[in-house]
Amino acid sequence: MADKIKNLKNHGRETYAVYYGDDFVLKRPLPTFNDKAKDLWLAKQHKTKSFIDAIRTINNPLYNIPAMRFINDEEYQILEERAPGEPLTPNLYNKLTKRQQFEIITGIASFLVDMNELNPIGDLTLHKIQYELKFNRLDNFIENKMSVWFTRAEVKQMADIRDAIGTFEYETRPAWSHGDLNSGNVLYDTKTNKLSFIDFAETSYKFIYRDIFAPLQVELEIYKRVYETYCQLHNKTLYSMPSIKNENLREIMKYRIMVVWLRRFIKAADDLRLNPASQKGIDNNLEKIFFMRRQMQNFTMLEKQFSKQA
Repeated sequence: MADKIKNLKNHGRETYAVYYGDDFVLKRPLPTFNDKAKDLWLAKQHKTKSFIDAIRTINNPLYNIPAMRFINDEEYQILEERAPGEPLTPNLYNKLTKRQQFEIITGIASFLVDMNELNPIGDLTLHKIQYELKFNRLDNFIENKMSVWFTRAEVKQMADIRDAIGTFEYETRPAWSHGDLNSGNVLYDTKTNKLSFIDFAETSYKFIYRDIFAPLQVELEIYKRVYETYCQLHNKTLYSMPSIKNENLREIMKYRIMVVWLRRFIKAADDLRLNPASQKGIDNNLEKIFFMRRQMQNFTMLEKQFSKQA
């Protein structure tokens, strides 16, 4: 059964596509799920459908939300409209015209405003950013394992980052959010210029800057422009947003970008093996270490970038 699951087309942690057509996708829970897991999966799909239906009622022409057409409780099946286009990766985005890029930025900002204002915006509250990370894993890796593969200077760099992000907190507002904005969940069709948002499984109340400075905007390097457009579009009578030049906002921006890269750093660290039993394991370690060093270079460049802006 495990071999079969490995070969399933477009399978994820919980769901796989039974049928992939031009316009629709039929999905089911993974075949390894027992009855309890299937029921939990089904409950999540009903919850997700309610989120999708709610944002679709806005009917904003600047972006597309594919509908979940139906849920078959007896057969544990869902039928979704298929989003046109391909994942909005940096490679795709950089090939587009300035006009298309402008429309994408406006579409993303409009979607974020619509999501945030779909339910009441919360009052300002202090948020500690380390709560969004597997912070204990990061701390354990730096203190007990990192020196096996990295230099003293590299360990110190990450220890300083851990200490900084561990104490950083800022004022923000709880707001209704997508929760998982990455290039895999945002598609763009170059033929129709249609921008689509999919996968609302993580939708809930989260803190307002999380979606604005999400992995998608960081990877495309459009987070500042998305923020500025968001500030122009949001309902200013409901809540205020600081200027892009605001010193506190710049700090929030820096740490939110850092969180995107830290999540990837921690995931790679979790995959490292102290005593790999095969050449494949050794190669995997080398690949992860190379990737982690790239993230550390990103941290260095980020500090330089924001110190220049100060």
